[in-house]
Order: sequence, then structure tokens, then C-alpha cells
Amino acid sequence: MGMIQGMIRINGEGAPLAAATLAELLVQSGVDADGKGVAVALNGQVVRRASWAETKLSPGDDVEIVRVRQGG
Repeated sequence: MGMIQGMIRINGEGAPLAAATLAELLVQSGVDADGKGVAVALNGQVVRRASWAETKLSPGDDVEIVRVRQGG
């Protein structure tokens, strides 16, 4: 897996585009994609979990990763 040229935004912060798909990005970001309570939006549209592995990333994409946390 080589470095893909370009930049994306992850949760509002610029980052180099180093993953081909949403699933790869989650692994690189240390997100347990198999766990419950994770949602991902690409360019403002929620992406179904079943589509993460096939959803390609492109330079300029805006990715929001949301993790539900319990607290008190």
C-alpha cells in the first residue's frame, strides 16, 4: 500500500491521504471498525458500515468519524 498523493480532512483537521478506502483509514486511525458505536460520514453523507471497505477516498474528501462514548 503506497502513499496516495493529496490531502483530506478527518474530523475537521487536514491529513495526508494515505488510505485508499474508508476501512483502511479507520484501521490507520486506530478505530475498531468492528465495534459498535462508530459512524462515518464522507462529504456530509453517512456511509453504511457494509460499504466502508469499498468506499474509495479521493484528495479533498471530508471524513467525519464519530464514536459513541458512555459517560456520567
